[in-house]
Formats: sequence, C-alpha cells, structure tokens
Amino acid sequence: MGDESTGSLRAEPARDEGVVQGDMTEAQKRDNVIRLAFGGDQRRFEAFCDLIRDAIPPGTSVVLRGSAVTGERWKDGSPFDADGPGTSDLDLTLVGDDVLGFYKLTGFYVPGVHSMPLGEDHPDIAPDLLPLRQRLMDMVGRPVNIQGTRDFVMYLRGDLLGQPYLTLIGSVAE
Repeated sequence: MGDESTGSLRAEPARDEGVVQGDMTEAQKRDNVIRLAFGGDQRRFEAFCDLIRDAIPPGTSVVLRGSAVTGERWKDGSPFDADGPGTSDLDLTLVGDDVLGFYKLTGFYVPGVHSMPLGEDHPDIAPDLLPLRQRLMDMVGRPVNIQGTRDFVMYLRGDLLGQPYLTLIGSVAE
C-alpha cells in the first residue's frame, strides 16, 4: 500500500516483481495493465487504485484479472480491446471477509466464499458497490466487473491453477 506517513497513496506491488505466476512476472503484468487499460499513464492507474482503496473495508486486498493483465482473452486468445477501444472489461476482484457482505445471497457461486461478478450480467447483486463501479467505469471508459472472494480462492486460481492476476492493493495470503 502507500506510504501513509507522507499521505501518498500509491499503488505498489504486493509481490516480488520477479515472481512468476502464469508465466508472467509481476512487472510484466503491471506493465500490461498500465499500457492496455490506462493508455500507458501511471498516474491514471494510481488514481484508479486510490478510488478503490477509498471505497473498500480496511484489510481488503484487490486484484485485477483477465485480459488487461495477460494481454489476451482467455476464451479465444483475442487481444485486449480486439473489438475496438474500450470494449474489453476490467475484472476486479475484492479479496477478504468483509467485502463478501456487500453481495446478496443470490449473488454467489459459493455462498460466503466466491461471488458472481457485479456487472452487466448481474447488475443488482451488490447495490453498495454500484457507485464505485460507475466511478471506475467513468474513469477508464470501459466496463468494470467487481467480484468478491476469499484469499484461498485467489491462491487456488492464481498460484495453483496458474491464472495470472495483478495485486493492486494489499496482498493475497498463501
């Protein structure tokens, strides 16, 4: 997280930059996200992280998954924004116990463990997160989906199954 002694809230890597996950280092994932989703603008990326940080419960970690991280869609290998500028979404995952309380019981794949993503397909499953989602979409000019999960699910997906994610805030326990 940021350096609270100076009041600076910078998005900082929560993992060792040289660690490889899904054949990508943390530095490669971060570079992809900033280049693809933020037009190469580090300050826009940091403002995005700051907006999220201000809206989530303390102790919540935040990761970004999907084509913004890898550069290509998982389903078909198409490049990020293959259908035109702003067409690829950002898949944000809030990791922790408290964030799961934002989701309605009907908004879970596994109740109390792993939610569906708040987004176009499930627009009413986490009403308190709608203002954050809208502000993030306005900021980046593309859809943003927000999922809630527990740290062991992220560990399973990222470290055991090799699905890359970029940690934006906090850390995912192993």
